[in-house]
Amino acid sequence: MNGAEPPPGFDPARLAAQARSLLAKRRAIVARLRPDAAAAAGKDLATEFAAYAGARSAPPPGYRADADDFAAWLRARGRLAEPSPQSSTEPPSRAWRRLLPRRLRSR
Repeated sequence: MNGAEPPPGFDPARLAAQARSLLAKRRAIVARLRPDAAAAAGKDLATEFAAYAGARSAPPPGYRADADDFAAWLRARGRLAEPSPQSSTEPPSRAWRRLLPRRLRSR
């Protein structure tokens, strides 16, 4: 919805509720993919993610890209440290992979 007027015949309250629900789902997936970013945002995760999402015209294609973009957004604001060179090339551990839904796992 991003601040636009709802189309004729659509209930604005229901559209707003759906938008909040989709944002919460997206935030939860991003937090699962990038626990370092979720930890850096801490108790402000919902607020930080809403600000990040509101600053974009559309989410990037794919949850991994969204998670990485959110981490970069936090990094630009001094909320997340630069990643170590080793962490970007390490494959996820087996335990971590079990937490991800099958469609999000790298093959």
